[in-house]
Amino acid sequence: MHAATQNGTPFKYSEAALAEVKGLIRKYPEGRGKSALIRALHIAQEENNGWLSVPAMDHVAEVLEITPIEVYEVASFYSMYNLEPVGQYVLEFCHTGPCAIEGAERIIEYTKLKLGIGKNQTTPDGLFTIKQVECLGACGYAPMMQVGQYYHEHLTEEKIDRFIEDCKAGKLDKGSWKMH
Repeated sequence: MHAATQNGTPFKYSEAALAEVKGLIRKYPEGRGKSALIRALHIAQEENNGWLSVPAMDHVAEVLEITPIEVYEVASFYSMYNLEPVGQYVLEFCHTGPCAIEGAERIIEYTKLKLGIGKNQTTPDGLFTIKQVECLGACGYAPMMQVGQYYHEHLTEEKIDRFIEDCKAGKLDKGSWKMH
């Protein structure tokens, strides 16, 4: 039996997810299941409402036959993993050199004020979480943010306003988070 998450819910992969992870493990030589860790964590996060609880990470360790600390080290290193519950829309702002020069800090501060939350916080309605991340590799389009799989480039206050309004109005879902 797995320990409970912060909200009292244990975590276990669904049958389909477990089959996918076991298929990944088989792609590597025996005893090298850790090689599947990055994707296994993504699958766990997808199945755990967008974040990795301790029980979820422990389950990943169990399935991959590695120690929990090996999972925690990877999950805490990469910004693509959320170690706390997040909102429906995770606004990941690049704040490194090129984006900073083009006004990323101003856009981040504007968004924080607009939503009434700080970095790594989620709005009370559960819609938005703000994260500052390292380079997202879109330096020529600065300032920018990533939401899901989509990049939002050359950000302005007006673009942030429109994006937030569209999200609140239900005009965007996971398949259409791209701003036009």
